Amino acid sequence: MSRPIIVGAGLGGLVAAIEMAPADCLVITAGALGEGTSTDWAQGGVAAAIGRDDTPELHAQDTIAAGAGLCDPEAVARITAAGPQAIEWLVGIGAEFDRKADGGLKRGLEGAHNRRRIVHARGDHTGAELLRAVIAKAKALDSIEIREYCRAVEICVAAGRVTALVVETRGQGVEVLPTQTVVLATGGVGGLFSHTTNPLTSRGQGLALAYRAGAVLRDVEMVQFHPTAMDVGVDPMPLVSEAVRGEGATLVNELGQAVLKNPLAARDVVSRAEWRQLQAGHQVFIDARDKPGDQFPRLFPQITAKAAAAGLDPRADLIPVRPAAHYHMGGVLVDANGESTVPGLYAVGEVSSTGLHGANRLASNSLLEAVVCGRWIGARLRAATPARAPLPVPEAEYLSAPAPTDQEMAAIREIITRGAGVLRDADGLSRALGDLEPYCDTDAGLVAYLLVRAALEREESRGGHTRMDYPAADDEIRHTLLSVHELLEAHR
Repeated sequence: MSRPIIVGAGLGGLVAAIEMAPADCLVITAGALGEGTSTDWAQGGVAAAIGRDDTPELHAQDTIAAGAGLCDPEAVARITAAGPQAIEWLVGIGAEFDRKADGGLKRGLEGAHNRRRIVHARGDHTGAELLRAVIAKAKALDSIEIREYCRAVEICVAAGRVTALVVETRGQGVEVLPTQTVVLATGGVGGLFSHTTNPLTSRGQGLALAYRAGAVLRDVEMVQFHPTAMDVGVDPMPLVSEAVRGEGATLVNELGQAVLKNPLAARDVVSRAEWRQLQAGHQVFIDARDKPGDQFPRLFPQITAKAAAAGLDPRADLIPVRPAAHYHMGGVLVDANGESTVPGLYAVGEVSSTGLHGANRLASNSLLEAVVCGRWIGARLRAATPARAPLPVPEAEYLSAPAPTDQEMAAIREIITRGAGVLRDADGLSRALGDLEPYCDTDAGLVAYLLVRAALEREESRGGHTRMDYPAADDEIRHTLLSVHELLEAHR
């Protein structure tokens, strides 16, 4: 049986590889190991019901409330129930979380949570610490081979299932790697937008691979705009974690007026409130001078450093912020085992659509999902019985989708930001759709086109998707489903 190939070396991909041991697997990453992943940039923590005043059921309730009617309750229940064990597993492989004087785990509060259940590492360096831990563990396992500077080009499918992965390697050109199992762990789409907190390389590559292989994509239009990206002229924009507001900071305009009553409301609510301020000609700021005040550098060293690079001190200065593309709730539709509609093709982390996030992700559920679902996929593949003999891979000349030039990428980002930003309408989406057609031969252009197409089809407002021409939610509309064959509206 050919070994599974994991595309992407962020948290979800490496957790799956670790859990697969002692079964062999290959992990490929388009750059150097540990670089260019959204995991490394994650300031928020891992949400898990580990407090005495908390339960997975309460965590599930908060998740479903934030998801605005599109969550899969069964998926939510399974993943939140696995949260405490995920924390134990991470500690077991060497992750060092922040602790209280008595040795217990510190628990923070973030938006739309009704309990303090966010576990952090080194203040606002949680993602970096988790990535450090899983890289160290993966390197220590003989079962895992890691190939750097190796880019997935095409997923080969024959007789209805995965048969090979085509890759481009630095210095060796194109290779066809026979395999019956591909796990996509490629991250999100934030780099498609002009204002983003994601690595600029996060352009939906995994979605394009899955779509061209025939897999169904779900709710691609659902993008979460984080309300507090630091607006200091840097691209991508530094993130000001929601945990800052959890410690008492407020949102104000330049007149000192509160932007909204509850600064810890769900992210879509806060982003729309800020957008209205910006459209009215105001500026928006985080005011942390009172709370957490002098404690800011200790609690948020990474944010402090990024503010200092812009000549700002959160203890004395207002921090300018604006909404920016932060997380993609849509993705490759997967079942409870993480498998897509194409047998042998799996997805984990932000590239997947498990049903956990619905129309609006609850803060700090992303790292939770990556760990929990990565472990499930790894365990499933470890226990998989040997398949029949691999299907023959037809000889062909594989050509990757051309990478957009810098000028083309700038155009794509401007088009999708203008047409499918925080506030959307049919006219803007229709124009964007037409403007994106010339770029659909690239992965970035294709995914941008699919996102706009799905947003045009969803004639309602829900969670991260706000249509000015359809301001109300329509409970008759459920999931948007996209495949290479057709675009469907599913009413479930």
